[in-house]
Amino acid sequence: MTNKVDFNDRMLSLGLARVSEAAAMASANLVGRGDEKAADQAAVNAMRDQLNLLEIEGVVVIGEGERDEAPMLYIGEEVGTGTGPAVDIALDPLEGTTLTAKDMPNALTVIAMAPRGTLLHAPDVYMDKLAIGPGYPKDVVSLDMSPKERVEALAKAQGCDPDDITVCILERPRHEEMLEQVRSTGAAVRLITDGDVAGVIHCAEADITGIDMYMGQGGAPEGVLAASALKCMGGQMWGRLVFRNDDERGRAAKAGITDLDRIYSRDDLVTADVIFAATGVTDGSVVSGIKREPTHLTTETILMRSKTGSVRRMIYRNPVK
Repeated sequence: MTNKVDFNDRMLSLGLARVSEAAAMASANLVGRGDEKAADQAAVNAMRDQLNLLEIEGVVVIGEGERDEAPMLYIGEEVGTGTGPAVDIALDPLEGTTLTAKDMPNALTVIAMAPRGTLLHAPDVYMDKLAIGPGYPKDVVSLDMSPKERVEALAKAQGCDPDDITVCILERPRHEEMLEQVRSTGAAVRLITDGDVAGVIHCAEADITGIDMYMGQGGAPEGVLAASALKCMGGQMWGRLVFRNDDERGRAAKAGITDLDRIYSRDDLVTADVIFAATGVTDGSVVSGIKREPTHLTTETILMRSKTGSVRRMIYRNPVK
């Protein structure tokens, strides 16, 4: 029977930060070692162990894949002690496995938690994403606009020229036409090699990061995580699932998705209050990476609650055992 205990996001938030920190510290020894699988597995193991200490009745809705594809933290896996509130969990134990293996910027451990049934069960397919920060009129840009039209509309809303806009885009061959359109307006482009959760978060702190808008296709599960962060920090986001074959359409059906052309807003992806935590593995523009000393590991975690709009940055210095 589902436990009807209320979702106490304030009490659960610090526990969620510990989950994220543990995953980051577990991958610390594998930064720059060239072994993506080992780094990911270390983060998965630590995150799972810590989740099972939380007094929750948790179900992983965004995880490492289907049960037969992932030995741990698979979609549908139950975590926690089985007491406490019933919650949905979205996670990426190591967002940027390649970034970690190559010691490149913006590798993170990422996790979000919300009341049961409030996070979109996004299938493991691509999602066309568009995100901007807070302070704009509703729907000032849209997925139905061309990339060029989006830049021009955002510049108009800012009261600036398009060449004052900077757009973050994942560097992939599929985005070549998008890049051409954005650059044709005079706007700048910041290309990232991986880690589009961080890419979306950048939009919420444009004054710090210099990023005004994120656009492009990336993983749908990461879209739910990014929407969770943006719901806490403020900003607008839209996503539309992209299907390349019948197998991917079958994954959507299995997840209960019937309208394959639907455009999801941020609040469709995350329909209730959510808590979000991300810990830096390598240095990045969202949080600092792990700092190693002979006797200690130091991490930085960003912890957010949509209910209050609070954004907390936490430094954790932990003795090496």
